[in-house]
Amino acid sequence: MSASSSSSTAVRSPIFPLFAFISLLLLSTALASEADHKYQPDDPVTLWVNKAGPYNNPQETYNYYSLPFCHPSGSAAHKWGGLGEVLGGNELIDSKIDLKFLRNVEKGTICSIELDEAKVKQFKDAIENNYWFEFFMDDLPLWGFVGELHPDKNSDNGKHVLYTHKSILVKYNKDQIIHVNLTQEGPKPLEAGRILDMTYSIKWMSTNVTFARRFDVYLDYPFFEHQIHWFSIFNSFMMVIFLTGLVSMILMRTLRNDYAKYAREDDDLDSLERDVSEESGWKLVHGDVFRPPRNLVLLSALVGTGAQLALLVLLVILLAIVGTLYIGRGAIVTTFIVCYALTSFITGYVSGGMYSRHGGKNWIKSMILTATLFPFMCFGIGFILNTIAIFYGSLAAIPFGTMVVIFIIWAFISFPLALLGTVVGRNWSGAPNNPCRVKTIPRPIPEKKWYLTPSVVSLMGGLLPFGSIFIEMYFVFTSFWNYKVYYVYGFMLLVFLILIIVTVCVTIVGTYFLLNAENYHWQWTSFFSAASTAVYVYLYSIYYYHVKTKMFGFFQTSFYFGYTLMFCLGLGILCGAVGYLGSNLFVRRIYRNIKCD
Repeated sequence: MSASSSSSTAVRSPIFPLFAFISLLLLSTALASEADHKYQPDDPVTLWVNKAGPYNNPQETYNYYSLPFCHPSGSAAHKWGGLGEVLGGNELIDSKIDLKFLRNVEKGTICSIELDEAKVKQFKDAIENNYWFEFFMDDLPLWGFVGELHPDKNSDNGKHVLYTHKSILVKYNKDQIIHVNLTQEGPKPLEAGRILDMTYSIKWMSTNVTFARRFDVYLDYPFFEHQIHWFSIFNSFMMVIFLTGLVSMILMRTLRNDYAKYAREDDDLDSLERDVSEESGWKLVHGDVFRPPRNLVLLSALVGTGAQLALLVLLVILLAIVGTLYIGRGAIVTTFIVCYALTSFITGYVSGGMYSRHGGKNWIKSMILTATLFPFMCFGIGFILNTIAIFYGSLAAIPFGTMVVIFIIWAFISFPLALLGTVVGRNWSGAPNNPCRVKTIPRPIPEKKWYLTPSVVSLMGGLLPFGSIFIEMYFVFTSFWNYKVYYVYGFMLLVFLILIIVTVCVTIVGTYFLLNAENYHWQWTSFFSAASTAVYVYLYSIYYYHVKTKMFGFFQTSFYFGYTLMFCLGLGILCGAVGYLGSNLFVRRIYRNIKCD
């Protein structure tokens, strides 16, 4: 059941934050079963108006009645369907159009609009910017355009016409609504002083489609299940096999030779003394490789946050597959926020254990930074975007009540769980267990070739992981910025697992090259080597914006790059944590089998 299906109709009131919080607590119950909307003949059916905005700017949306359409008489009821729906810029208002189940209407009157210069100008601006609007009936969306620009021989700018008739076709199966469609008719020229009658008609038609399949019509199967999508998965899978095989072959072959050499040297002390001076590579830095990294507090917080995000993404994808969350308005966002709060224990546990193992002492700073790092980064970006949305009067602006709900979730669920996880991680997994003792005096790092420097290794490390998710990024961006419903979460699960494997393999190779260059500062390098994947995704987003979209204006540009920055920060932290944890296991494994005295 979608979040919207369990919503109630109510006017906004001071208890809105409390109502929202209670709705969130009931989310798990709401998602447990499908909504079963049933009507009897002549039962009222509500047509909800939602939002309007430029078609080429998906995030620039406004209240439907911000355009000079006539408002319904009296106070109109609002429908709130969940936290994710509000964050998605939805505000459903009862149109008060008289609709009855199974009752056809040939031509009914909505209202009459008396045009003046201001209204004409507002409508013309909307038509020139290709404004669209969205309605909902029984949780099914209907879309239409405000008007269009007709060619005019007497004018270079064309003739602005406003659609005045809405023809609604509703398909039903017994007592349930299955499909709705809106057709715009009756184009009338916009001239000051004219009175336009806004009318509607509704026709009911029987269908054999079941209620469970009614959302299928909104899914673009040819686009998402195109041959290229399947080929990209196969290509990424083959790259995983090749990369893992190559890494295993090269590393195990090299390490086996090194171990065999050490075993021979143990039998001959003179040979050992003679060969140690000739040795080079990763074995020489065994006394420094487990030295605590610089900025341990920050790295611990980043790794803990990335571990939580990895688990969170996996959990949300699985819930989306099982629960078909794409059907509900904002259900994915709501699920993401709730799951983030509930998995905050992981970020504290991983961060606390890592900080303790490296001998960290400033625990207050570590706990606070771990619990606030990612939420505050998102809050900073969101605050800037929200200020812009408020300035423009857009529905993308987050209401104060929603901010209160988000703060309550973070302050009373996420923050305490992160602190608890830090304490548990410190006590359960915080004992130092380094295979080699750290020497008192750091070993000098010799000069090496430019391609073995940490900066180059970090920059090159993100290329292969980005290559493994490149095609999927196109589908994700297209669904988010071009009005397509993303539903192929099975594909996303495969791509996510491929990304994890490729990231681990690439960072292990980079770490091995770095240690062979006698550079023991591998911790931050392994993190940035994997996190650089997000840099390439952001560069791709710039290309996508200029080539694949028709977005315009400061509002949409700031929202596009702001949301993309938020996404890339999360992706970078996730990949960086996976890369560090993989390299950490690898480093401990190779130094466990050599003499470290």
